[in-house]
Amino acid sequence: MAESDLYKKGSEIRRQLMGDKLVEKMAGTVYDDPLMKKFGDYSREAVFGMLWSRPGLDFKTRALICVISDAATGAWPELAIHLRMARRQGWTEDELGEALLHLAGYIGLPSVREAMITAKEVFAEMRAEGPGA
Repeated sequence: MAESDLYKKGSEIRRQLMGDKLVEKMAGTVYDDPLMKKFGDYSREAVFGMLWSRPGLDFKTRALICVISDAATGAWPELAIHLRMARRQGWTEDELGEALLHLAGYIGLPSVREAMITAKEVFAEMRAEGPGA
């Protein structure tokens, strides 16, 4: 795929949101397959290049929207990624935990339980990795 301006912008935004370590890890595991590389290219351009760069919301708010939508739809692997992104954008563990807990009245306890388990694991990993995770 030729690297369009949106692809380049999306790559920069993705790296800013995820951090170098996670981007490199995913490049060597998830996106090392030709099929998944196509998906990664598309998401860089369409999601990060177009959606995340739109005016009107900051990255911190957009990251929280992703966390909430993942919990509501049961997208647990994506939730783990977006929780990391939300922490990198300044949300605290307590704030994210409260946002997830707030969902109990709207999406139900089983989904919130799974989301909280994912958050517990992600937060523990990030604490073990140290600053800049």
